[in-house]
Amino acid sequence: MPSPFDQSPYQVRLEWGAEGLARLAPADVVVAVDVLRFSTTVTELVEEGTSVDLQGARAWSSNGADVAEAAAATGAEVLLGGIRNASAVASAVMSLQERRGERTSVTVIAAGERAADGTLRFAVEDLLGAGAVICALIDLGIDHTSPEAVAAAESFRALRRGLRHLLTASGSGRELAIGVASTARMADAGIRPATPEEASEHDASSAVPHLRDGAFTAFA
Repeated sequence: MPSPFDQSPYQVRLEWGAEGLARLAPADVVVAVDVLRFSTTVTELVEEGTSVDLQGARAWSSNGADVAEAAAATGAEVLLGGIRNASAVASAVMSLQERRGERTSVTVIAAGERAADGTLRFAVEDLLGAGAVICALIDLGIDHTSPEAVAAAESFRALRRGLRHLLTASGSGRELAIGVASTARMADAGIRPATPEEASEHDASSAVPHLRDGAFTAFA
């Protein structure tokens, strides 16, 4: 008997973290959303033509990398999404559906923030990033959404005028302003981390990181 928490009746689903992914029914496409900063930084890198190795990226951003790795293990197509490339991600999902020639199920995973003790913390930036992607899917007609997914989408619709403030004033944004160890690790790897201001720019990028053979490259 299907679990009441697997969201299997719906084409578009939402959960939190790798644990949430495991609760859901298998999907054809998984969109990992880690707005501050994995998704946004990797999006900027692939837009520049850079290939980003998943295991290498784990050294400077484990949250999003963990979700992407868990998603890849299911056999799904894995994309990275967020506020900055939401419409481009939805278009990529539509392209994958057209290539498959059949209805395509989509799981959107908000990464959240992992505390030192391993617990998962709600992250408003990932709620909004997931909501932005789901809104864009709905706008393209991929709109049979679970209640969990539509709640994120409507949160984004209601709050989209305040994205910059919400991201910079959020707990994650304030933590980055104070300083975190991952910033130094990114610098050591020669990577400039995306800022909360950049992460809040809706549809500023047309690049979609696509995980293939252990590395993210631009979806094509």
